[in-house]
Amino acid sequence: MNILLKSAKIVAPNNKELHLKKRDIFIKNGVIEDIAANLDVQGKTKVIQYKNLHVSLGWFDSSVSFGEPGYEERETIENGLYTAAMSGFTDIVLNPNTNPLPDSSSDIVFLKNASKNAATTLHALGTLTVKSEGESLAELYDMKTAGAVGFYDYKLPLRNSNLLKIALQYAHNFNGLVHSFPMDLQIAGKGIVNEGEVSTKLGLKGIPNLAEELNIVRDLFILEYTGGKLHIPTISTANSVKLIAEAKKKGLDVSCSVAVHNLCFTDDTLTEFDSHFKLMPPLRTQLDRKALIKGLKDGTIDFVTTDHRPMDIEHKRVEFDNASDGTIGLESAFGMLNQIFDLDTTISLLTKGRERYGIETPVLKVGENAALTLFDPDQEYTFEEEDILSNSKNSCFVGSKLKGKVYGIVSNNQIIN
Repeated sequence: MNILLKSAKIVAPNNKELHLKKRDIFIKNGVIEDIAANLDVQGKTKVIQYKNLHVSLGWFDSSVSFGEPGYEERETIENGLYTAAMSGFTDIVLNPNTNPLPDSSSDIVFLKNASKNAATTLHALGTLTVKSEGESLAELYDMKTAGAVGFYDYKLPLRNSNLLKIALQYAHNFNGLVHSFPMDLQIAGKGIVNEGEVSTKLGLKGIPNLAEELNIVRDLFILEYTGGKLHIPTISTANSVKLIAEAKKKGLDVSCSVAVHNLCFTDDTLTEFDSHFKLMPPLRTQLDRKALIKGLKDGTIDFVTTDHRPMDIEHKRVEFDNASDGTIGLESAFGMLNQIFDLDTTISLLTKGRERYGIETPVLKVGENAALTLFDPDQEYTFEEEDILSNSKNSCFVGSKLKGKVYGIVSNNQIIN
């Protein structure tokens, strides 16, 4: 397939030669054939022209859930990857949030086969423990050999400190990436929102910041003892940022991420008891939100994620106490981030993180495989339910003002637009 992108402004903060230059890009059979000010291509070619077209390297998301196998009513792999593509993502890391859970090599092979023809590449995580029960380690090495990029009991903290110690020591032998969700369940108790002024006013049980921070302190002490690679997904408090900054200064191989919604909203949004804002980790205070943004800017927080988590209506349209956690976020990610950060920073954040998972980072130059995202950074609009492409509609961003619209992607010798 031959594709010609016409008059595309290239956003590549790490490539001074092409950054903010308007160029035509010719892609032949999935490979960038030419980049020039004006190209005239003969033969059968699909020409792509959009108003205010901008192009960057394909975006990456380190925490996405679908549903298949087991919860296809939430989301299928096929539609999930189409949603990711239309949201600008050429690579996603899929959380082990299915039934059965991917805790063996055959499960990883199934996920890879189910997604092999898509434009967006799916990289699977395996569970850290068998059935995510926290009792014994899953087949980590076999799953890594089958293509798993890391190990994570999704949103389930590992209570057994010794098991985390053994997991880090074992995975260290084959460069495996261990995830540990930061939450002390005993301290969190039956809490469902951030503990503070808002939770007290609303009469909702709170989760103190301490529940997250205590778990992070434990994990970092264990990492210092064992060595290995640790990733702490979706941190949410100012103190968590400080703890990880100190660990990095010590030279520990630790990374962390933050969810887009924790950068955009605070627990003040809960006053309407809207279950779309029931999230895990919970929305925190303005102080925490500012610290998370600062942590991203100074590099303490390694990357940003949508933490996309489809939930069908019967899990969300119920009383706040009984609703499930989670929001979808792929479709609104760019428009929300582009409100908070300047364009260069937004694109840098959306393209960061592949190296941590051992995924090859694409390069924007002639002779390389094309993995590109097409977008208009200036279009402003209000995000509505009809903008949602996911099968599940549980978005906390509906009604938000967004800046920037994604046109699609060019990846894996396909164009989705």
